[in-house]
Amino acid sequence: MTNKRIIRTLVVLSFLFIMLIVYLTYFVVFQREAVMQSPYNKRLWAYEEDIERGTIKDRSGAVLAYSQEGKRIYEYGPLYCHVIGYNSKIYGKTMIESKFNNLLLGRGSVAEVFGIGGSGKSGYDLTLTIDHNLQSTAKSKLGSRHGSVVAINPKTGEVLALVNNPDFDPNDSVLAKKWTELTESKDSPLLPRATGGLYPPGSTFKIITAAAAIENGLDKEEYLDTGTVSIGGAAFDNYGKKANGRIDFKKAFALSSNYAFCTLGAKLTSPVLRQTAQRFGFDKTFDFDIDFTRSRFQAKDTDEAGSAALAIGQGETLATPFQMALTACAIANNGIIMKPYIVQRAEDKNGSIVYEKRPQQLYTAVSNDVAAKIKDLMVETVENGTGKNAKISTIKVAGKTGTAENELKGKEKNKDHAWFVCFAPAENPQIAVAVMLEYSGGSGGELCAPIARDIIRQYVKKRSGA
Repeated sequence: MTNKRIIRTLVVLSFLFIMLIVYLTYFVVFQREAVMQSPYNKRLWAYEEDIERGTIKDRSGAVLAYSQEGKRIYEYGPLYCHVIGYNSKIYGKTMIESKFNNLLLGRGSVAEVFGIGGSGKSGYDLTLTIDHNLQSTAKSKLGSRHGSVVAINPKTGEVLALVNNPDFDPNDSVLAKKWTELTESKDSPLLPRATGGLYPPGSTFKIITAAAAIENGLDKEEYLDTGTVSIGGAAFDNYGKKANGRIDFKKAFALSSNYAFCTLGAKLTSPVLRQTAQRFGFDKTFDFDIDFTRSRFQAKDTDEAGSAALAIGQGETLATPFQMALTACAIANNGIIMKPYIVQRAEDKNGSIVYEKRPQQLYTAVSNDVAAKIKDLMVETVENGTGKNAKISTIKVAGKTGTAENELKGKEKNKDHAWFVCFAPAENPQIAVAVMLEYSGGSGGELCAPIARDIIRQYVKKRSGA
């Protein structure tokens, strides 16, 4: 009897020991990074006190963030708050400060949670893909208006500029004083609108609808655009109820005809639009250098009226400006979306590279032929359509305007979101830009296209040495 009890006890103890090993293995393999990045990990903060956190620079070497006497200094205050983020003992870490914490502390990816190794007393320095001059220009052009600007190299995926407004000063002394104000503000300055804000994409979504139309042989249609069309008992108006008369597919895109594209949407149906949108990245996520919100196409299939609304970027479809910049990148890069990134490399204090990012493909949105046809449509939009304010005499720009109704429709007047997405030079794209202005009350062609134009002009001329 005694032997049986001993055996039972040994079995129970053995089981508990095995479970402990399984848990510790799971913890080290799957939970290590989460614990390491947690702002509540006091051991990590204690370790960090003895380390000079790495410097962060732009692509040309301009210092954006550095450490001095134990304090994190953000050289340009609010300008990079939604890219670099902040590093605070009280409020934790965000953005690149969080995602690349190990490298900034000089720790390799093989470091253990409790056995913290590293490279002495200095962290690794990060070089970003961001162009500081372009970032500053984008911020200046936004001014005090709420919205965002995203600029990406469509051939590589390098993020060249990422600006949000409102913003905040991430320096610790200012953050501590204004934290309550920041968290309670109705303007939501802590929200990274470019990567975390979800908005109806409006007519910029017509890029995706056009792709579906071309793939399904509907790009030869002609329309007698009277300014208003009734589909499934619902009425859809052009912007300002403008009647465009007899137009073909190319003209319908350039003039952003809701009459034509709602008609196309009803024919294509919501499942086809969804499948096409998902190829551009809607409903998908991937590993990126900062956290972002997944853009969403309406989950449920709908009738003709619902499909018509989806085709012009309304309905329940929501997109981030980041997603719409990637949509422009797809057309600019012959149908291929490259995986975007912000951190180019990390170096130790001796200049040795310990981390480096190389371009890689993310999605195939459309074929080369379809991308070429849409590129022509976008060039026509800027040359002779709603995007004329983005025209540059020496650079051929391809773009698409958008004006999106939102939750304030029927409650307040002149509160539409304004959009513009584009790339240039059209024949050899070097930059894709998305501009979104919240509740602006104007059209994308009127308000956003000039911002994109100035950003493109600066970047392309700098690259050409002009």
